[in-house]
Amino acid sequence: MHAHARVLSGDAGEMKTLTGIPGPAELAASTPADRDRAIDVIRIVSLVGVVLGHTVMAISIIRGHVFIWENLLTASPVFQAMTWLLQIMPLFFFAGAAACVSSWRPGANWGGWLMNRCTRLFRPVFYYLAFWAVALTALYPLLPQHVYEPIAGVSVQLLWFLGAYVLVLAAMPVLSRITTPARLAVGVLAVYGTIAAIDAARLHWTAAAPLGYLNLSVWLIPAMFGIAYRRQLLTARIALVTALTLFVVDVALVRWGPYELSMVGTGDHHLSNTSPPSLLLAGHAIILSALAIAAAPAIARWAQRPRVWWWTAFGNSGAMTLYLWHMPALLAVQVVFDYLGHPRYPGQPDFLAVSIAQVLIMSLVVAVLFVALRPLENNPLSGWDGVPAVTSARRGAVIGALLCIAGAATLALVKWGLKDDGLVCVSVVVSGLVSARALAAVRRD
Repeated sequence: MHAHARVLSGDAGEMKTLTGIPGPAELAASTPADRDRAIDVIRIVSLVGVVLGHTVMAISIIRGHVFIWENLLTASPVFQAMTWLLQIMPLFFFAGAAACVSSWRPGANWGGWLMNRCTRLFRPVFYYLAFWAVALTALYPLLPQHVYEPIAGVSVQLLWFLGAYVLVLAAMPVLSRITTPARLAVGVLAVYGTIAAIDAARLHWTAAAPLGYLNLSVWLIPAMFGIAYRRQLLTARIALVTALTLFVVDVALVRWGPYELSMVGTGDHHLSNTSPPSLLLAGHAIILSALAIAAAPAIARWAQRPRVWWWTAFGNSGAMTLYLWHMPALLAVQVVFDYLGHPRYPGQPDFLAVSIAQVLIMSLVVAVLFVALRPLENNPLSGWDGVPAVTSARRGAVIGALLCIAGAATLALVKWGLKDDGLVCVSVVVSGLVSARALAAVRRD
């Protein structure tokens, strides 16, 4: 491959940018034969699904100088049922764990390993937070309070994924011990059973409601399946039987249990399946992960096609860019349409026309942002990249703890966004990341 080309790294879906990307034939020829292309396809297809789902489902209107940001899921049980196909976030944890487990070695420095993973992960986040700091400062005197505050609240909602993902990666020393089908079963059942017990408690005792946030352990389930996939612990037949079994269980939980139909939070649920996660979502994570294992061989064969692989590689080269920057674009499009008198909201006479227009505009805007901002994700960030090897176990433990604090604060940040106590959370996030990086740079142990 030419020196000016983009080359694939050893981790699934990760690319190291120089200035460009080779053509389909050249990229296909230069890709290692043992590369697991299915993981790359699963990641980027899922990500595009998230962006499209947000674009289609988001609705808003400004009434009496109040910005109302809602979700089409609240309008129809049909849309809520569709979330069983659209809630594909478990696949990110599945793909991420499958890609990362090969880089972990027993006895490795835990904090140093986690710092290396977080370096690429958070690099574009610094730019994203800086953008919102400038944008919200500029918008504060221009927008009515009840238009500004919802925008500030929604601005960083999607960062929950990063917080949860960091905590899952932090558990890799334990997760990597899944080396047999029996260990996989024990791990998954332990998490699934714990979530069931917590749900039972919070349903019967109001005081136990805060325990629901311990159900964030649900994201360990697809990670365990990702590791099982990488180590070929499950056959396609067993995976399909597992998916079918949990599908039946989930249907029963909705039909006769207390759970809502929607796999995506809508803000009006008695028992949300996502915030905090529920037993229904745990079953859904098992279903998607098992189906991914069963479909992986066919996906890998499809990805052998040069053009399919080119688009897959190109998309994964800016996966975080696509994930982060589609939200500012979506908010901007919605607010502009609202102020122009064409809100995308059920009951509006031009709802269908506005919906089509917004999808088309979003497609163009997101494509432009992807191309323009992709270098921010791939080019080293001065003062952040270039982390030296961490050799001290004690120092590594502190670094890992700081990164876990940053991950937990990122999760908490979602409740408020970039306002009120959310500003405290974001300061904890940045402080934790910067402190971990500074400690990693210390030369003496």
